[in-house]
This record gives sequence, structure tokens and C-alpha cells, in this order.
Amino acid sequence: MANVNIKFNNKDYLLSCDDGQEESLKKLTKFLDKKYSDLKDKLGNIGENKLLLITTIQLIDEYFDLKQKINLQKTKIDEISQKFKEIRSLAIEYKKDKDLEIEKLTGELEKFKKTIEENNNLYESMLDKTTQSLEKIINNSEALSKIQ
Repeated sequence: MANVNIKFNNKDYLLSCDDGQEESLKKLTKFLDKKYSDLKDKLGNIGENKLLLITTIQLIDEYFDLKQKINLQKTKIDEISQKFKEIRSLAIEYKKDKDLEIEKLTGELEKFKKTIEENNNLYESMLDKTTQSLEKIINNSEALSKIQ
């Protein structure tokens, strides 16, 4: 435990606190003394106890206002977080749908390529047969021409 000399309402006090908390205690006391002095200047000398009570009530009021604002912000953050999760879920679902669509289109493209290749082979085969038939006709015509 550490001991700290503080000044409050122009009076010196010796307070104890955990080791390492001395500066924090001094800052808090300085803040409290400023609130107290401001109220004393505003309200006049209405008695130390009454002034301490009013100072405490004001600090508690500020604390509860801040706590309410924090809870409101937490609620807003929770709502935003929920919306983010929903959007994320929709994005994942959309990606899955698009992946399936791409997979389907890729399959159709492969079938189309295979059909084109088969048609090219068929075309070449037909072209070869036609060329061979034409060559036979030409050879037969030449042979007939020689005979006549």
C-alpha cells in the first residue's frame, strides 16, 4: 500500500492506495476538487457537507449519462454487427450460387468445345471422302477419255 498526500478544498489529506495507483489517485482528487470548487464558486458557501453531496450527485449524474450513452452505442454496434453478419451470409451464399453457375457454364463450354472438335473431325472426314470420290471420278473420266 502506498500513501499519497492530496489537497482537497484547501485541506491536506493522507490517503492510501494500491502501489502504482498514486498518480491516478492524484488526478481523480484534482478532478473532484475542481468540480467542488466550481460548485462552491457558483452556489456560494452553503456548507461543506451539502456542497459535497451536490458534487457527488453531479458526478453520479454524469456517470449515469455516460453509462447510458455507452449502452446505446453498444446496442448500435450490436445492430451493425448483426447486419454485417447478415450481409456476410448473403455474400457467401451469392458466391456459392455464382460458383455453381460458373461450374455449370464451364461444363457447357467443355461440351461445346467437344462438339466443335467432333464436328471438325467429321467435316475433315467428309472432306477427305469427297476429295477421294472426286479423284475417282476424275480418274474414271480420264480413263474413259483415253479409251475413246
